[in-house]
Amino acid sequence: MKWQRPALLWTAVLAAGLGLWAGHRLAPAPVAPEAMPAAPAVAAAAPALQVGDSLPALSLPDLEGRPLDLRQHAGGRPLLINVWASWCAPCVEEMPELARFAHIQGEHGVQVLGLALDTPEDVRGFLQRVPVDYPIVIETPGPRDASVQLGNTQGLLPYSVLFDAQGRLVKAKLGPFAHGEIDSWVK
Repeated sequence: MKWQRPALLWTAVLAAGLGLWAGHRLAPAPVAPEAMPAAPAVAAAAPALQVGDSLPALSLPDLEGRPLDLRQHAGGRPLLINVWASWCAPCVEEMPELARFAHIQGEHGVQVLGLALDTPEDVRGFLQRVPVDYPIVIETPGPRDASVQLGNTQGLLPYSVLFDAQGRLVKAKLGPFAHGEIDSWVK
Protein backbone atom coordinates (compact mmCIF):
# COMPACT_ATOMS: atom_id res chain seq x y z
CA MET A 1 0.00 0.00 0.00
CA LYS A 2 2.81 2.42 0.85
CA TRP A 3 4.41 1.97 -2.53
CA GLN A 4 1.13 2.69 -4.40
CA ARG A 5 0.96 6.35 -3.32
CA PRO A 6 4.41 7.35 -4.67
CA ALA A 7 3.82 5.31 -7.83
CA LEU A 8 0.48 7.04 -8.35
CA LEU A 9 2.09 10.44 -7.74
CA TRP A 10 4.90 9.72 -10.24
CA THR A 11 2.38 8.50 -12.79
CA ALA A 12 0.37 11.73 -12.42
CA VAL A 13 3.51 13.89 -12.75
CA LEU A 14 4.66 11.92 -15.79
CA ALA A 15 1.20 12.19 -17.42
CA ALA A 16 1.06 15.94 -16.79
CA GLY A 17 4.55 16.42 -18.23
CA LEU A 18 3.71 14.33 -21.28
CA GLY A 19 0.51 16.35 -21.77
CA LEU A 20 2.40 19.66 -21.62
CA TRP A 21 5.04 18.38 -24.03
CA ALA A 22 2.43 17.12 -26.51
CA GLY A 23 0.47 20.38 -26.26
CA HIS A 24 3.60 22.40 -26.96
CA ARG A 25 4.56 20.22 -29.94
CA LEU A 26 1.09 20.46 -31.47
CA ALA A 27 0.62 24.20 -30.89
CA PRO A 28 0.85 26.40 -34.01
CA ALA A 29 4.06 28.33 -34.55
CA PRO A 30 3.86 31.92 -33.27
CA VAL A 31 3.57 34.77 -35.77
CA ALA A 32 6.79 36.70 -36.19
CA PRO A 33 6.57 40.06 -34.40
CA GLU A 34 7.65 41.94 -37.52
CA ALA A 35 4.61 40.79 -39.53
CA MET A 36 0.94 40.54 -38.60
CA PRO A 37 -1.85 38.42 -40.13
CA ALA A 38 -3.94 40.33 -42.65
CA ALA A 39 -6.77 37.89 -43.23
CA PRO A 40 -8.10 34.80 -41.48
CA ALA A 41 -7.23 32.44 -44.33
CA VAL A 42 -5.47 32.71 -47.65
CA ALA A 43 -6.82 30.73 -50.57
CA ALA A 44 -4.53 27.82 -51.30
CA ALA A 45 -5.65 27.85 -54.93
CA ALA A 46 -4.34 31.37 -55.53
CA PRO A 47 -1.12 31.08 -57.52
CA ALA A 48 1.78 33.04 -56.10
CA LEU A 49 2.95 35.96 -58.21
CA GLN A 50 6.46 35.28 -59.49
CA VAL A 51 9.27 37.66 -60.44
CA GLY A 52 8.65 38.72 -64.04
CA ASP A 53 4.86 38.31 -63.81
CA SER A 54 2.68 41.24 -64.86
CA LEU A 55 0.86 43.51 -62.45
CA PRO A 56 -2.59 41.93 -62.04
CA ALA A 57 -5.59 43.80 -63.42
CA LEU A 58 -6.82 45.42 -60.21
CA SER A 59 -9.13 48.37 -59.72
CA LEU A 60 -9.57 49.47 -56.11
CA PRO A 61 -11.40 52.40 -54.53
CA ASP A 62 -9.44 55.39 -53.27
CA LEU A 63 -10.41 57.29 -50.12
CA GLU A 64 -13.25 59.04 -51.97
CA GLY A 65 -14.59 55.74 -53.34
CA ARG A 66 -13.39 56.39 -56.91
CA PRO A 67 -11.93 53.30 -58.63
CA LEU A 68 -8.20 53.44 -59.31
CA ASP A 69 -6.87 51.05 -61.97
CA LEU A 70 -3.41 50.02 -60.78
CA ARG A 71 -2.07 49.39 -64.30
CA GLN A 72 -3.19 52.81 -65.53
CA HIS A 73 -1.92 54.45 -62.35
CA ALA A 74 1.56 53.02 -62.95
CA GLY A 75 1.65 54.88 -66.27
CA GLY A 76 5.05 53.61 -67.42
CA ARG A 77 6.84 54.27 -64.11
CA PRO A 78 8.09 51.80 -61.50
CA LEU A 79 5.46 51.18 -58.82
CA LEU A 80 5.99 50.23 -55.17
CA ILE A 81 2.77 48.91 -53.61
CA ASN A 82 2.77 48.70 -49.82
CA VAL A 83 -0.01 46.64 -48.23
CA TRP A 84 -0.86 47.80 -44.71
CA ALA A 85 -3.62 48.26 -42.13
CA SER A 86 -4.27 50.88 -39.46
CA TRP A 87 -4.21 48.20 -36.72
CA CYS A 88 -0.84 46.74 -37.84
CA ALA A 89 1.92 48.18 -35.62
CA PRO A 90 4.83 47.28 -37.98
CA CYS A 91 2.89 48.87 -40.87
CA VAL A 92 2.38 52.09 -38.93
CA GLU A 93 6.06 52.21 -37.94
CA GLU A 94 7.26 52.03 -41.56
CA MET A 95 4.87 54.66 -42.97
CA PRO A 96 7.15 57.65 -42.31
CA GLU A 97 9.89 55.82 -44.24
CA LEU A 98 7.53 55.22 -47.17
CA ALA A 99 6.42 58.88 -47.08
CA ARG A 100 10.07 60.01 -47.09
CA PHE A 101 10.86 57.76 -50.05
CA ALA A 102 7.77 58.88 -52.01
CA HIS A 103 8.68 62.54 -51.44
CA ILE A 104 12.26 62.01 -52.69
CA GLN A 105 11.05 60.17 -55.81
CA GLY A 106 8.82 63.06 -56.87
CA GLU A 107 6.95 63.01 -60.17
CA HIS A 108 9.51 61.06 -62.20
CA GLY A 109 10.83 58.33 -59.89
CA VAL A 110 9.28 55.26 -58.32
CA GLN A 111 5.62 55.74 -57.43
CA VAL A 112 4.42 54.63 -54.01
CA LEU A 113 0.88 53.36 -53.55
CA GLY A 114 -0.58 52.31 -50.20
CA LEU A 115 -3.07 49.45 -50.25
CA ALA A 116 -5.00 49.45 -46.96
CA LEU A 117 -6.68 46.22 -45.89
CA ASP A 118 -9.09 48.07 -43.68
CA THR A 119 -12.37 49.98 -43.60
CA PRO A 120 -12.54 53.40 -45.27
CA GLU A 121 -13.52 54.98 -41.93
CA ASP A 122 -10.54 53.49 -40.09
CA VAL A 123 -8.15 54.52 -42.89
CA ARG A 124 -9.46 58.10 -42.96
CA GLY A 125 -9.21 58.39 -39.18
CA PHE A 126 -5.70 56.98 -39.20
CA LEU A 127 -4.51 59.28 -42.00
CA GLN A 128 -5.79 62.32 -40.09
CA ARG A 129 -3.35 61.40 -37.32
CA VAL A 130 -0.54 60.13 -39.58
CA PRO A 131 -0.84 61.86 -42.99
CA VAL A 132 1.04 60.62 -46.05
CA ASP A 133 1.35 62.30 -49.44
CA TYR A 134 1.12 59.20 -51.61
CA PRO A 135 -2.15 57.68 -52.90
CA ILE A 136 -4.04 55.14 -50.81
CA VAL A 137 -6.51 52.54 -52.08
CA ILE A 138 -8.70 50.35 -49.90
CA GLU A 139 -9.54 46.64 -49.97
CA THR A 140 -11.55 44.42 -47.66
CA PRO A 141 -9.27 41.73 -46.18
CA GLY A 142 -10.10 38.19 -47.21
CA PRO A 143 -8.78 34.99 -48.74
CA ARG A 144 -8.74 36.42 -52.29
CA ASP A 145 -8.04 40.10 -51.62
CA ALA A 146 -5.69 42.25 -53.70
CA SER A 147 -2.81 41.47 -51.35
CA VAL A 148 -3.11 37.76 -52.21
CA GLN A 149 -3.34 38.61 -55.92
CA LEU A 150 -0.08 40.54 -55.51
CA GLY A 151 1.65 37.44 -54.12
CA ASN A 152 1.04 37.71 -50.36
CA THR A 153 0.15 34.03 -49.96
CA GLN A 154 1.03 34.08 -46.24
CA GLY A 155 -1.50 36.81 -45.51
CA LEU A 156 0.87 38.81 -43.29
CA LEU A 157 1.47 42.56 -43.11
CA PRO A 158 3.21 44.72 -44.06
CA TYR A 159 3.82 43.39 -47.54
CA SER A 160 5.44 45.33 -50.38
CA VAL A 161 5.90 44.62 -54.08
CA LEU A 162 7.94 46.48 -56.67
CA PHE A 163 6.93 46.52 -60.34
CA ASP A 164 9.19 47.92 -63.05
CA ALA A 165 8.15 50.53 -65.64
CA GLN A 166 6.77 47.75 -67.87
CA GLY A 167 4.55 46.45 -65.05
CA ARG A 168 6.56 43.30 -64.29
CA LEU A 169 7.19 42.14 -60.73
CA VAL A 170 10.78 42.83 -59.70
CA LYS A 171 10.65 41.79 -56.04
CA ALA A 172 8.47 41.38 -52.97
CA LYS A 173 9.10 41.93 -49.27
CA LEU A 174 7.23 40.60 -46.25
CA GLY A 175 7.78 42.71 -43.15
CA PRO A 176 8.54 46.38 -42.49
CA PHE A 177 11.23 48.52 -44.08
CA ALA A 178 13.93 49.85 -41.77
CA HIS A 179 15.01 53.49 -42.09
CA GLY A 180 16.87 53.94 -45.39
CA GLU A 181 16.21 50.38 -46.57
CA ILE A 182 13.76 51.25 -49.35
CA ASP A 183 16.37 53.26 -51.27
CA SER A 184 18.64 50.23 -51.69
CA TRP A 185 15.74 47.75 -51.99
CA VAL A 186 14.30 49.39 -55.13
CA LYS A 187 17.63 49.37 -56.99
